[in-house]
Amino acid sequence: MNIDEAKQVLETALLCAREPLSIHSMKKLFGDDDAEGGQDRIGSDKIKILLEELRQEWQGRGVELVALATGWRFQSRPEMKPYLDRLSNEKPPKYSRATLETLAIIAYRQPVTRGDIEEIRGVAVNSQTIKMLEDRGWIDVVGHREVVGRPALLGTTRQFLDDLGLSSLSGLPPLQPLAELPDARSIEALEAALQENFEQPGDASPDQAANDTSPVEVPIPDSAPEPEMAVASSQQNQEIE
Repeated sequence: MNIDEAKQVLETALLCAREPLSIHSMKKLFGDDDAEGGQDRIGSDKIKILLEELRQEWQGRGVELVALATGWRFQSRPEMKPYLDRLSNEKPPKYSRATLETLAIIAYRQPVTRGDIEEIRGVAVNSQTIKMLEDRGWIDVVGHREVVGRPALLGTTRQFLDDLGLSSLSGLPPLQPLAELPDARSIEALEAALQENFEQPGDASPDQAANDTSPVEVPIPDSAPEPEMAVASSQQNQEIE
């Protein structure tokens, strides 16, 4: 199989796939070491080169090839969203301020316990909020803090990164520009950035059951996420194989 044929196979598979494809999955397109498919075998390094070539070839179109936390996929460019929305009668779900605050705290301060979230927000965290975020696939238990009671440590998932169109946590909106605004405006700006990415037709239902919607101000750190976040997210940032 020549390079042009291999690139065409990759392009077709990515366009037809319903979920992001990892490098490991794409290697299966070209056989394995056995006699049946060995002649078409292409390694990971070559696949990565072909993916970069495809990414370049699709620049300037309404669809782009992107690398996410769980693999590669074709997706529409952000500027196409207003036009595509006209094809759907469904209104995107709206997430409450409490849910977005909770999600933002977990994303930027992970790993955190429920107690940490409550201390930052100043109010109790509704169990339905945590459950909704877990059911949505955005957060999960990544460990336990070694203190009395061993409370669960919460962190974001690869699905969270996929839904934001990111490959790693380093792609989250930077906190430094937000910290220059007054606290109330900071959290609103952060929520708007998250909300814009999560407003996709067909997403999970709005968290109407989460009733801890009292308006509070969440302190936004004036620097990058603390080092402890890297511990929880080390597996997320590994190379996709």
